[in-house]
Amino acid sequence: MAQNSLSSRLQMAMRRITGKGYLNEKDIDEMMKEVRLSLLEADVNFKVVKQFTANIKETALGEKIMKGLNPGQQVVKVVHEELKRVMGEQSENINYSKSGLTTIMTIGLQGSGKTTAIGKLGVYIRKEEKKKVMFIAADIYRPAAIDQLVTIGKQIDIFVYEEGIKDARKIVKNGLQYAKDNHYNVVIIDTAGRLHIDEEMMQELIDIKEIASPNEILLTVDAMTGQDAANVAKSFHDQVGATGAILTKLDGDTRGGAALSIREVSGIPIKFASSGEKMDTFELFHPDRMASRILGMGDVLSFIEQAEQAIDEEEAASMMQKMADGTFNYNDLLKQFKMIKRMGSISKILGFIPGLGKIKEATSQIDDKEFYKMETLISSMTPAERKDPSLIDKSSKRRERIAKGAGMTAQDVNRLRQSLEAQRKVMKQMSNMDERQMKNMSRNPSQMMQNSSVKTKKGKGKGKGQWRR
Repeated sequence: MAQNSLSSRLQMAMRRITGKGYLNEKDIDEMMKEVRLSLLEADVNFKVVKQFTANIKETALGEKIMKGLNPGQQVVKVVHEELKRVMGEQSENINYSKSGLTTIMTIGLQGSGKTTAIGKLGVYIRKEEKKKVMFIAADIYRPAAIDQLVTIGKQIDIFVYEEGIKDARKIVKNGLQYAKDNHYNVVIIDTAGRLHIDEEMMQELIDIKEIASPNEILLTVDAMTGQDAANVAKSFHDQVGATGAILTKLDGDTRGGAALSIREVSGIPIKFASSGEKMDTFELFHPDRMASRILGMGDVLSFIEQAEQAIDEEEAASMMQKMADGTFNYNDLLKQFKMIKRMGSISKILGFIPGLGKIKEATSQIDDKEFYKMETLISSMTPAERKDPSLIDKSSKRRERIAKGAGMTAQDVNRLRQSLEAQRKVMKQMSNMDERQMKNMSRNPSQMMQNSSVKTKKGKGKGKGQWRR
């Protein structure tokens, strides 16, 4: 599958009409052709594609838009609203019991990331709701499924109730009693996963549902399987009755096929999105934010939420002040790197920011390992050098010593110096802006990247190349 094909093709179709002051039916038809192709390439269900494009065309050809101011931008808004509608309009959280035990039953095929999603869901509930969580290992068919859940439980400090390879119905019954006796708030049940849906598995799930009377039945579906995910979701929903879906292996906006098909085909709302291996890469699914990401509008709200969790407010304010008054040093740069790493990969962070999400080639080529190389260089400095960058600027011998200590070259040290200078220039530029200029920058953040580039003297080996591998 072509990387970002859905997002990039939809954005291309939108760009062709955004700047036009007048639109006719031919313009809309050409855009719809691109939209249709991009959705089909992303493996969105054909019926969903047909309805999606029909709804957009009908609204876009309406008198209000065709005769309004800047019709191109209004059509982009129409596409955004339709994307949001297809994926569910509003985010939906877990339906917790008002009192007593909340029981969540997870279902899904093997390979859908069910067991890992359970671990992430447990961490999410404990963190967001401050509830005491327990897992029940009732997937007795998949090799090492119980061991995997126990390992995850130990990793995140959540107790796993297990009885080995026994009847899943008895395990669930005993596990629920244990949870009540030990005053747990939430129980998440890991049920049978198979390579395909069969009658025996479905009957077991129906029996467990009857025993547990779950508040939620969450289906894990692999986002990379496109419209097949929607077909699987419909089959499970028809026989067991799922209350929501967890979309796994969803990295950014690269695979919209499943996200755009599941709700329309199966009627199941997408409740959570999971990506990556880390236990904190799990979030409530927001249809409006996903629509913005797909169209390259960024996702500022998610960015702010992640920043609030990862960044200490007082420390950030102190750094901003040091940047503004020119005293920002290598100790501060090191703190900044650590903050960024806590938020996730730099390419993911840039994808959240409007304007920068369009620079796909640049963001995809950013190597997070470069942060570690910069950290190594800073660690090779003396405390005095970290505190006073001018010491390094004035001495080539210091630069050579630092490079040698880090196993790198003097050119690598110079690139680190440029990074520090770039940070200072960006902050100085922003501190001198008036309100109007700040508004313009917020509409086009890519200007900041262009304006803040550090000029270096031309010469052999200066200002060129990548970090040394």
